[in-house]
Amino acid sequence: MQETILGLAELLRKKSISPVELTTACLARIEKLNPSINAFITVTAEAALTQARLAEAEIQRGDWRGPLHGIPIAIKDLLDTAGIRTTAASALFRDRIPTVDADVVRRLKDAGAVLLGKQNLHEFAYGGSSMVSYFGEVCNPWDPTCIAGGSSGGSAASVAAGLGYGAIGTDTAGSIREPAALCGVVGLKPTYGRISVAGAIPLSPSLDHVGPIAGTVGDVAALFQAICGPNAKGSNDDNAATDFLSEPRAAMKTPRIGIPRASFFDDLDPEVESAIEEALTVIGAMSAEVRDIELSVSTDRTLQSAESYACHAEFVARTPELYQPETLRRILTGQNINPLDIVERRRELAQIRREIAGVFENTDLLVAPTTPIPAPRISELKEHPELLRPRELLLLRNTRPVNVWGLPAISIPCGFTKAGLPIGLQLIGPNGQEAKILQVAHAYEQATQWHKRRPMISDM
Repeated sequence: MQETILGLAELLRKKSISPVELTTACLARIEKLNPSINAFITVTAEAALTQARLAEAEIQRGDWRGPLHGIPIAIKDLLDTAGIRTTAASALFRDRIPTVDADVVRRLKDAGAVLLGKQNLHEFAYGGSSMVSYFGEVCNPWDPTCIAGGSSGGSAASVAAGLGYGAIGTDTAGSIREPAALCGVVGLKPTYGRISVAGAIPLSPSLDHVGPIAGTVGDVAALFQAICGPNAKGSNDDNAATDFLSEPRAAMKTPRIGIPRASFFDDLDPEVESAIEEALTVIGAMSAEVRDIELSVSTDRTLQSAESYACHAEFVARTPELYQPETLRRILTGQNINPLDIVERRRELAQIRREIAGVFENTDLLVAPTTPIPAPRISELKEHPELLRPRELLLLRNTRPVNVWGLPAISIPCGFTKAGLPIGLQLIGPNGQEAKILQVAHAYEQATQWHKRRPMISDM
């Protein structure tokens, strides 16, 4: 399925195709391919077809709402959906049915999107592999023997396999960008507070973000524009009014690129390193300046651990057996953290977020690998469970600092290993400047062909 949201939107607007046809095709693909990759927990076929028929009727009478109207997408099963179970991939919430939509779900419905269902994830978003789930692990569409990444693994895998045209995930330490990189799609983590997290089951409120995943930069921009809105916490009037759909197509101002080699480029897989250096050559050709810069990167996870435990303390005390053992172990690491330490870590976080702005006084964007390694094999991590957390922390090493900084960042495809596994490039921008990274990401995308490749499973 090579069609883009923006391309289909024009056909829908012209009434050349039908939302019902698109939705029926996606549901058929889900039925056929989901058993192989386990991207969906809940498929809402009947509701999706009802929404598609409504969208078709509205478009037929000339009431076209915009580029998501009639487009089939899906939602990470961490975001509340009224009347549809929201499980967080946990036995604890396996029968939980919210009565109110998450803010982003409401915005998508207002935009006329067709919601196909809820996507699998790493339980309670506490991990980067999507192997720890009450509903089973998510598999990578490029090679089902490998992980899809996490925690938004089902969302990235679904888009890569063509089960829908976009998805909404969450990102606390890289949970949108890391699976997007491992699955060869585009994932955007916006500025902290730019998109409402109301109705998202929290992991660490100081670090949690919501954002879009799609096949192209333009499609991510379309989703972002729909869920962003002018009243999101932390947005300002100028940025909230930006037309993100036009930004990727706009004439790009020549950017100054900073390369944070220390930490971000350490111990790269050789094939990842080769792909990133080639990508930097392409980026350099469209830039005013490319220079190495030094950044201070905190690896302290005290605040995240403490906040995650606080979110789960009541449930852990009451029904610990309903958690997957590894999730429970991770949650309990935050049990005995001194409250004074938490206050101090929040003060430090606020200071870090103020200081990072200085990096962009002489630099427009930072560019680095999204992940240092390609997707590991599921069998290896099952045979050696002691490797799971170290592998996840390595995969999230280059994305986690951006959550600490609260900056917007995007992962875009920039190559493949000899074994055919995707490699991702991460672009990081100044606070509130999603438009800037969308412009450069789109320019890179147009200068390369990586985004046009799809896994063989998507041709089935």
